[in-house]
Amino acid sequence: MPTDSEIACFEAGIKFGTLYHQFTGTPVDHESAPGLERAMEEAIENQPHCTEASITVHDDRLDDAIDPEIGYTELQGPLMDAEITVEYEGVTVRTKMELEDGYPRMRVRNVEG
Repeated sequence: MPTDSEIACFEAGIKFGTLYHQFTGTPVDHESAPGLERAMEEAIENQPHCTEASITVHDDRLDDAIDPEIGYTELQGPLMDAEITVEYEGVTVRTKMELEDGYPRMRVRNVEG
């Protein structure tokens, strides 16, 4: 039987899977990025046990990715960072996705409780 900590970490992984695979491919530009950040945060926070989600689409990375001929790009993991907090049965798991060597790494930052 998994421990409460293991279940909380699993729940955090599900949230990242949703974030990454549901929203990648969404058309994004500088004007739509703030609304997309909020939509992603709200969608993730709707899931069970998620108490906080913070998504940042980085302007400088977006600048490099936008196709000047069409004026937008598709959202991709390397364009954003995310922090997600999950609480389950007294256990709090804080996670983060950030760019590392050009790859969006998702990891558990800490587990409390």
